[in-house]
Amino acid sequence: MTSQIPVQASSGNVFADLELDNPEELIVKAELARRISNIIATQEIDRSEAATLFGIDRDRLSDLVNGKSSSFSTDQLFRFLNALGRDVEIVVKSKSDSQAQTRVVPL
Repeated sequence: MTSQIPVQASSGNVFADLELDNPEELIVKAELARRISNIIATQEIDRSEAATLFGIDRDRLSDLVNGKSSSFSTDQLFRFLNALGRDVEIVVKSKSDSQAQTRVVPL
């Protein structure tokens, strides 16, 4: 006998769907951590070298690379991207009339 599994459409932010506090901040941190991890992997930077570059120990770097970004501030993640030779740009614009609420959109 097959049972139906209920499916719920996502809001686009898994942290909001899970009803966690500050879901917009969490999605931004997760995206920044993903970008940092991708740069480290793409440029084949040794994890010890990356940890030294960021001024953190290797265990903290492992947390970051493994998606555990909650213990890092957004400012720290911006600085890590800068240390990797990346600029961080924040864009503020008017919301469209069709949007029900304002939102944070990681690119």
